[in-house]
Amino acid sequence: MNTQLTVETIVNTDVVKAWDFFTLPEHVMQWNFAAPEWHCPQAENDLQVGGKFSYRMEAKDGSFGFDFWGVYDVVNIHRYIKYTLGDNRTVEITFSAEGEITKVTEVFEAETENPLDMQQMGWHLILNNYKAHAENGL
Repeated sequence: MNTQLTVETIVNTDVVKAWDFFTLPEHVMQWNFAAPEWHCPQAENDLQVGGKFSYRMEAKDGSFGFDFWGVYDVVNIHRYIKYTLGDNRTVEITFSAEGEITKVTEVFEAETENPLDMQQMGWHLILNNYKAHAENGL
């Protein structure tokens, strides 16, 4: 098993809205990138056990891009998601609700190509984009 890294944030919204903004493709496309030079022009999400998600992540200048995808292992609506990525690493996401505040925690297996601190920073930047979108979204 690879090293596990954790990122988390507190979102100032209820768990239903936090969940929707995290899982609905039209929202994922608004926040799923680590830097302003990147974007997520396409997102598909079949949110059920055995269902697949695929998010296209690209540099805005077209110089690089990749598909971030996986298959759901566990889906507990408004509480917990576990999926396996295409390279067999696992990710667990927990939504902890306290009224109008939701704590979102992601635990992911690190890959071996990039330094751990770079991976943690990248996932944290994406989670920060998610937080901003969920708090300022529709």
